[in-house]
Amino acid sequence: MSDWSTDDTLYFRGPLDMTRAATAVLDARGVIIGWSPTAENLLGYPPGQVIGSRVDTLLLNPADPGASILRRLRRTERSKAFDVRHRDGRMLRVATTMVPLADGVSGPAWLLAAAHLGELHDWDSHQAMLQGLVTQSPIGLAIYDTDIRLAWANAASGLELDGPLESYVGTPANDLYPGGVVTPGYPKSLQEVMRRVLETGEPVVDLHFRGRPPADPEHDYIWSCSYYRLMDARGQPLGVCEDAYDITERYRSEQRLALLVRAGARLGATLDVAGTAREVAGVCVPDFADAVHVDVQPEVIDGGEPGADTGARPLVCVARQARSGSDAAADPRSPHPGRDDLVTHPPGTPQASSLAGGTTSQDDARPGDDAPTRLVVPLRSPTAVMGLVTFLRDHSSGPFGPHDVELAEELVGRAAVSMDNARRYTRERNATLTLQRSLLPQRLPVQTAVEVSHRYLPADNVAGVGGDWFDVIPLSGARVALVVGDVVGHGLRAAATMGRLRATVRALAHMDFAPDELLTRLDDLVRQTAEEVAEGVEGGEGRVPDQDHEDEAFGVTCIFAVYDPVSGRFSAARAGHLPPAIVRPGTGPALPDVPPGPPLGLGGLPFESIDVQLPEGTLVALFTDGLVEVRGQDIDVGLRKLQEAVSEHTRSLEELCDRAVATLRPNAPTADDAALLLVRTRMLSDRQVVLWDLPATPESVGCARATAARQLAEWGLDRLSFTTELVVSELVTNAVRHASGPVQLRLIRDRTLLCEVSDTGHTSPHLRHAAQDDEGGRGLFIVAQLVHKWGTRYTTAGKTIWTEQDIPG
Repeated sequence: MSDWSTDDTLYFRGPLDMTRAATAVLDARGVIIGWSPTAENLLGYPPGQVIGSRVDTLLLNPADPGASILRRLRRTERSKAFDVRHRDGRMLRVATTMVPLADGVSGPAWLLAAAHLGELHDWDSHQAMLQGLVTQSPIGLAIYDTDIRLAWANAASGLELDGPLESYVGTPANDLYPGGVVTPGYPKSLQEVMRRVLETGEPVVDLHFRGRPPADPEHDYIWSCSYYRLMDARGQPLGVCEDAYDITERYRSEQRLALLVRAGARLGATLDVAGTAREVAGVCVPDFADAVHVDVQPEVIDGGEPGADTGARPLVCVARQARSGSDAAADPRSPHPGRDDLVTHPPGTPQASSLAGGTTSQDDARPGDDAPTRLVVPLRSPTAVMGLVTFLRDHSSGPFGPHDVELAEELVGRAAVSMDNARRYTRERNATLTLQRSLLPQRLPVQTAVEVSHRYLPADNVAGVGGDWFDVIPLSGARVALVVGDVVGHGLRAAATMGRLRATVRALAHMDFAPDELLTRLDDLVRQTAEEVAEGVEGGEGRVPDQDHEDEAFGVTCIFAVYDPVSGRFSAARAGHLPPAIVRPGTGPALPDVPPGPPLGLGGLPFESIDVQLPEGTLVALFTDGLVEVRGQDIDVGLRKLQEAVSEHTRSLEELCDRAVATLRPNAPTADDAALLLVRTRMLSDRQVVLWDLPATPESVGCARATAARQLAEWGLDRLSFTTELVVSELVTNAVRHASGPVQLRLIRDRTLLCEVSDTGHTSPHLRHAAQDDEGGRGLFIVAQLVHKWGTRYTTAGKTIWTEQDIPG
């Protein structure tokens, strides 16, 4: 800022001030007897050309006698405007005024002052503007001296003072507004801000200041302030001028708009009723209210429909938040949660009125009352009132105005939509989870082949329920099938598809298909189902034509494995799925090279299986990609972490499962669900399995009966001898009569007694009711009535007929 010069300060004395104006001395007849240098500069005439002339000779209209000029100037003390001729011939419009000097005929009588009329108009305008700033301007103006003490204030600034200006002159700035807060980025107090302006001369523009003026020390106001240094004629600082404009309402409007913007960004992000309630409270405190309570009907939390008749029913407090140190946090008029967070609003309270009428209620504090002001807005769904949002303000924060009520209703309306969406989502998710849990194994079957542990990790609330599944299926011959699958997509249809596929896999597994054959048949079924669905949509049957008709089973992945505890053989095939992780005793983890077949439903390539030998105590981990796949990370990293997590095979399976989950899903749940099936293999000892090769002759039947009876006696199972001899006799007889080649008899003592007869034939026997005159056909029917289970499985060498009997005790 440049310093003022002495000449510049003359501007404030006015153009007709004798120290600035062009002056001429006149006698009583109007003759010029004195001529100033300023007059020469204004009109161009040197003193020698005008002294002794009448003043009217300078006018453009010389017909006007000088006496008339004198009479016109004498009538009023106000200035007059005349057209005068410059020496170069041009016309000038000047303002003039006259001051009497003496009352004589020949001596000086008048002092005539003149100036450009435009300068006078400008000066008058500026004077009017300054007068308006002092008396009428809505902008507060204040001047602080070099000690940052109040020296002067205009009328607008004086309204903030609680008394006459004289009683506040000399008060330091910080004492006028104690506890005020300055915009971040500036010094902490107004006094420090003005001290910097005074020292540096750099102005401060649009600084926001929050404080309480002396005239209203109970409420906060916001001002937009600017500061600049004042200098005297000698260039020395006089002090600091403050321009302050009350922007409280504008600031609150901006805050209300910003509040709605923040609410729009946060509300509805959790798809959870309680989470939405906490978001409402978090958005509103402390910018809109000092405390917020959110109460909802108990049914709403679990996704149920809100009751239409709320009455005096207790609500559940799902969110309470208050500004630190606020009196509203301990409002004695607001009910506090009791047992189980239930809140009851008695009749006559604003909350009860809002519940009954579904309208906004307000309870303002009475004058002199320190109780908070309450504003209660109902949470309305399309069918009923779901709950209430109670806003509270300390009495120092001021009551809720009409704009605040509109803002609260808009905010709660948005929250109600989000909360109703969360309620509906919760209901659907609960239904889907119930379906999914019912479709997953409730209890794994008891069997000897493997020790089993498993984990299922659902997806987060946003992604919804997934379609991952696992299963353990006991098979004939003490074998066990291990299955893990992953259905594409999320939601109810994915869960239903998962259940359908799991049931299909169990049915096919009990038919004793090899892993690759089972996946082939499952793939055919999936493709057939997808084609039927597509044909139904194209024909307009069963579905809306524009509905998404893609079946979730199309593209599903699956791995199917069979383990035989007698031979230790592990057979596996996969359809677009990740290979299993295998940890043999004494070795590190490995991923066997299981041929990667295409996902189910795509077709094109055949499925292949592998057979490997697993020693007893081998760990096998089957899992879905949701366990090892992380966005932005290569899947090999996840596979390596899983192998490391299960490498210590001597630990318990439960501990290894927990370790794998903690390593791979430390922040579960995620966007995709995951399944982990971890097994440790067992082997049946030689004392539990016996095998005999029999020739295909009628004599082999009696030999087989006797051999089986001796083995049962050795095992202490004499009580099963009669039934077993009958079973062995019938099965061996059928093998000798209807097949060719050698016959094998195998007995397995497991949790049940297994009897198996194998031959080279591929024709499966079937039950039939023999007529009274038939000589045969009753043996297999009798066997089926005596045993617990029976069936047929096929191998590359022929078939095996097997039976299973419960062991007494």
